[in-house]
Amino acid sequence: MDFYLKENGVRTSFEYGQMNISGDETFGFRPYQLMVASIAGCSIGVFRKILDKQRTDYEDIKVTAEVERNPDEANRIEKIHLHYVIKGYHLNQDKLLKNLDISQKNCSMVQSVKNSIEVEETLECIQLSK
Repeated sequence: MDFYLKENGVRTSFEYGQMNISGDETFGFRPYQLMVASIAGCSIGVFRKILDKQRTDYEDIKVTAEVERNPDEANRIEKIHLHYVIKGYHLNQDKLLKNLDISQKNCSMVQSVKNSIEVEETLECIQLSK
């Protein structure tokens, strides 16, 4: 990966496209947003793979991330709370919670920040009827 210093931040390019990074969100993604997006994106992706392998019948999954930062320590991220809302048919909350625990243990981004950033995950099921 190559990163180039620009007037208002940093620019990089990937196969998918160009990305601008800046402490000022009018010029690009803020670094903490990218950190949270990496953790949430990895976590939900691993969780979906587990659900798909088990043929869990779900319509939609949404994750909301709440971030706690410490202004006294360079505004570092101390905690990320990921709240999953799953809509589906015949959902078993206990089984889903076990799958969420497995996904956390297999998410490379969550494991990368282990012992540095607390990642808490909660789950809400919305049962749909056919």
